[in-house]
Amino acid sequence: MPYFVKLLLIIFCLVLLVESRKQRRRRWTSQLGVQRASHIYKKNHDVTKTWKGKTEQLLRVDDHDFTMRPAFGGPAIPVGVDVQVESLDSISEVDMDFTMTLYLRHYWKDERLSFPSTTNKSMTFDGRLVKKIWVPDVFFVHSKRSFIHDTTTDNIMLRVFPDGHVLYSMRITVTAMCNMDFSRFPLDSQTCSLELESYAYTDEDLMLYWKNGNESLKTDEKISLSQFLIQKFHTTSRLAFYSSTGWYNRLYINFTLRRHIFFFLLQTYFPATLMVMLSWVSFWIDRRAVPARVSLGITTVLTMSTIITGVNASMPRVSYIKAVDIYLWVSFVFVFLSVLEYAAVNYLTTVQERKERKLRERFPCTCGIPHSKTMMLDGNYSESDANSLAGYTRNQMVPEEEKQEKMVVHLAMSKESNSSRKRGLKGHVGLRIIQNTHAIDKYSRLIFPGTYIFFNLIYWSVFS
Repeated sequence: MPYFVKLLLIIFCLVLLVESRKQRRRRWTSQLGVQRASHIYKKNHDVTKTWKGKTEQLLRVDDHDFTMRPAFGGPAIPVGVDVQVESLDSISEVDMDFTMTLYLRHYWKDERLSFPSTTNKSMTFDGRLVKKIWVPDVFFVHSKRSFIHDTTTDNIMLRVFPDGHVLYSMRITVTAMCNMDFSRFPLDSQTCSLELESYAYTDEDLMLYWKNGNESLKTDEKISLSQFLIQKFHTTSRLAFYSSTGWYNRLYINFTLRRHIFFFLLQTYFPATLMVMLSWVSFWIDRRAVPARVSLGITTVLTMSTIITGVNASMPRVSYIKAVDIYLWVSFVFVFLSVLEYAAVNYLTTVQERKERKLRERFPCTCGIPHSKTMMLDGNYSESDANSLAGYTRNQMVPEEEKQEKMVVHLAMSKESNSSRKRGLKGHVGLRIIQNTHAIDKYSRLIFPGTYIFFNLIYWSVFS
């Protein structure tokens, strides 16, 4: 038992010794960290104070009046510009504008900012120094909204070289006006321009130019739009004149966009074509099925009206006709004509039945014709009935005062029964078409599709 107690005491002493060493090590580490942190803080603080003094001494910001342009009173200062387009955010047809995010860079020389350097290295600053020196006052002509990005800080960079050359860069998002022509919409191409110009300095004080010509404009390869294909970016420049202030250098960023047609094929052209084809189904429906043909015609007309309204809702209210308007309204006319076609068929059928009813009422039953043959005037007669009717004279069939009217009926029946006499009465083809209303539907089955196909051939050959 005493041996076991001694063992416990030895273990307890070892544990106390280890814990005491750990505590001493923690205290030593914390003290060393504080000393290192204070040393680093003092070192960084001293470096910051040293560079601040060097910056003020080298750039001599407080020794000059930077409200004036460089070489004030002398020739115009050249300011080179280059642009890197980061993204084309949106194209709005309704507002006729576009939104673009870009890096705008200016290059000029200001000898007031020159400083001696043995390494010929530049110094880079953020937007805080920009407020103390002179920078070009370039703005975007015809812009609606624009701003410099400020997350997490102002996206502005100023780089000064020992000989006084300055690089001034900003990240900007701008929404500018674009005059669009929708006469060929949606088979159109649009050309938009972003214009840069000095606001205060005329061409006698500041000369804006593209630093490397067309190479001054660079674009991100990942730029894409949902409705447009970007065909070309290019730069131009010219002088702009204002009657009150004078001539200014103006730079242009031009880009050409071509609209993707597949979306409009699925959403506009294909549904409109299906509605036109659906309206032709009524030509194969029996003329006596009035509810079926009327409801089909009204449905197609209302659907075409909905398609036209939906397309125009997303477009500006221009005062000229667009290409899509031509297609939709011609399709609407075809659908409407199919409704009028059935109205004509129904009307002519009613007129024909009324005439036949009057003929049956006036036709005497004791004229020598068996009663079974009085149905020949109903339009449901056979070839043998017509031939037997042709054997009767007009004097036996009708009274004298109705000879002329019954002669028309007799000639019509004779044409149905005798093919040789039909060829001899070509002048009465129009009368036969009116009397047989099925012929209107039969001809419509050929005329409507043929005309619509011909229209499509002309339309796509002109606008595509």
